[in-house]
Amino acid sequence: MSDLNNLYRQVIMDHYKNPRNKGLVGDANYKKFHVKNPSCGDDITVQTKVADGTIQDVKHDGTGCSICCSSASVMSETLMGKKVTEAEDIIDNYYNMIKGKEYDEDLDMGDAIVYSGVANFPARVKCATVAWQAAEESLKNE
Repeated sequence: MSDLNNLYRQVIMDHYKNPRNKGLVGDANYKKFHVKNPSCGDDITVQTKVADGTIQDVKHDGTGCSICCSSASVMSETLMGKKVTEAEDIIDNYYNMIKGKEYDEDLDMGDAIVYSGVANFPARVKCATVAWQAAEESLKNE
């Protein structure tokens, strides 16, 4: 295994074992969206709080494999503090990367880059995108 792949694996496992921003809040200022992947059991709910076009907070909760759950943690850190339009660009870029399509390597995606290898495992694409889909839906109409 290359050093880079080993580093990516460590980042993924760190986010899986120590998820950031996990836990939903009972606040009407958050928009919530739930996505379930019935083929593998990944089940994630994401909440976003937006003010003045900027994502103030992102929360997530759910169950799933290490790719799904760590991806939710990374997504929450990556999108927080971004303008909604920036977040939409990052989400689209992330989808392209995950699917092995051309993507903008210069766009700051934070730790999300560690999922670039998922493109080599098509069965895991849904796992890596469930939380991102929920975030994307929760940001619609902002």
